[in-house]
Amino acid sequence: MTRKKSDSHFDMRKTVDSDLANAYDFDSRDPMFGLRHHDLSGPRLNRRTVLRLLAAAGTLSASHLVPGMGIRSAAAAKTGGHLRCAWAGTAEIVTLDPARMNQVLQFQITSNILSGLTHIDADLVAQGDLAKDWSVSPDGKEWIFNLREGVKFHNGDAFTADDVLFTYQRSSDPKKSIHSRVISNVSDVIKLNDHKVKIVLKAPQASFLVKTLERSSGRAMTIVSRGALESLGKSQYGLTPVGTGPFRITFHELGQGVVLERNEDYYDPSRPKLDKVTITPITDPEPLAAAIEAGDVELIGGNTPASELVDRFETNTDLVVNSVSDPGFQAIWMNPWRDPFHVADFNKPVDQLMKQNGFKVRLAIAKALDRERFIKQALFGRGFPAYGSINPAMGFFFDKDLGANSPQRYEPEIAKSLLAEAGYPDGKDFPKLRLLHNPANRRRAQVVAGILKRNLNIEIELDTKDGPVVLQDYLQMNFDLALLGSGGDFDPDDAIVDWMQTASKFNGLKRDKDKMAFGYFSDKKADELIDQQRLETDPARRKALVQEANAITSAKVACAFLYHPMSILVHHKTVDYPAVSRIPGLVELDRVTKS
Repeated sequence: MTRKKSDSHFDMRKTVDSDLANAYDFDSRDPMFGLRHHDLSGPRLNRRTVLRLLAAAGTLSASHLVPGMGIRSAAAAKTGGHLRCAWAGTAEIVTLDPARMNQVLQFQITSNILSGLTHIDADLVAQGDLAKDWSVSPDGKEWIFNLREGVKFHNGDAFTADDVLFTYQRSSDPKKSIHSRVISNVSDVIKLNDHKVKIVLKAPQASFLVKTLERSSGRAMTIVSRGALESLGKSQYGLTPVGTGPFRITFHELGQGVVLERNEDYYDPSRPKLDKVTITPITDPEPLAAAIEAGDVELIGGNTPASELVDRFETNTDLVVNSVSDPGFQAIWMNPWRDPFHVADFNKPVDQLMKQNGFKVRLAIAKALDRERFIKQALFGRGFPAYGSINPAMGFFFDKDLGANSPQRYEPEIAKSLLAEAGYPDGKDFPKLRLLHNPANRRRAQVVAGILKRNLNIEIELDTKDGPVVLQDYLQMNFDLALLGSGGDFDPDDAIVDWMQTASKFNGLKRDKDKMAFGYFSDKKADELIDQQRLETDPARRKALVQEANAITSAKVACAFLYHPMSILVHHKTVDYPAVSRIPGLVELDRVTKS
């Protein structure tokens, strides 16, 4: 007897409901999320444990619940070939040293070269990488990792527990690593033998396997070769880091690109499939389009291609365009140390901040941003309005009501009134400001300038610079306005710890500290809430802390939040990019093949 489609749908709905109930059926007081400690042992986690951890971390989504949409198998193995890639929106790959990297387009490359103890899969769940398995103490504070044996770095050095200790010691030093705060909850790393380490935490941490140990998004514990670092020196290591990953670097010259070749000694003999990968930085949209349309390159990585190109690519039968929600946010940043945005102290209630002209201007710009118009004109509909740094891909943590409740909601008439109260009626006498952005964001910057002209009658001048220069100016607080944001935000820590605290690594890290007490934003209450949520293992309490901190940064206009992007991967139809490799924000090449 043939079953009706409705019966099948009903059964699937029952399965999803059952999985959802089981995922959230745990004692919130248990720091191990109601799981027995051996449930967390690696290197692979069973479905029940995965769903429970996702629920506890707040990242459980429908794609994890629907049967058949979870972890996928790679395509049938093919080997050989040379893949030519364009890295969009940048003129050069400045560094590939995980201790210094601060751009998604950098760790997209190093994820193919370097390794961590864990690595996320297409479901954003941590699986074993250099750790073949692990166990956890009942209180969730001690993690013992059994390391793979026989693994070699690309220079022939053997990988051992000493490399884990060296990486930890290097990364925990803020003078050597910009990611030191990521491992601040680690109290000790202990070598038990050459292939076993114990990591001791100060408190249980929901995001430990992903945020701290993951080879791409975590970066602090991306394993570094001590021998290679000593022999190459810091500068050269930044260009040609030596790892244990599926590919090794054979060439890297600033402005010229990067060449990767197959690591014949990779611990998984079935990977990588390709012999060689060439990565060429391409700054401007038209040369990028010409390169892939002519077949000079076969895949686009780096920054998301300019939105006006994506429709064009979708009509090209030789190309494949794959779009998924991107875990990140983009914003307009206003320098609080320059007029007319000047705010020397955000540690006041909003009603008191509203008495300052600088704050009125900041809020006026945030309220004048017609985000729906921006997404339609600049992104061709590919994006979501942003009012905070927590993105929709985080699911559980995302505050769907923030847009309606935030003072940043679109209200152009109130924006005009605020600007007038600040001394600039109808934009009169408002200084001509420069909007810093990279070439890939030029169209988006033009649309922003047009919207602010339309709604506030103010003139914004475009300041287009190469990506590395934009980031350098941003970190030095050398800008009026800046258009940029974050990607690869798989956990709230990526969005609020990295961006919204006084000590955040992007918050004016290289500013003149004698002249500027903080970078673009500083609020003691937000700092406290963000510190608390990092160690909070109860999902409901962590969600409340995250959303409260997020609301503060929105209400106090840490920046004018603009949009949450989509992750768009473009490649030639001759490139087989398996679903198992489609991790939002990354470009995983170890299973990619060419026909």
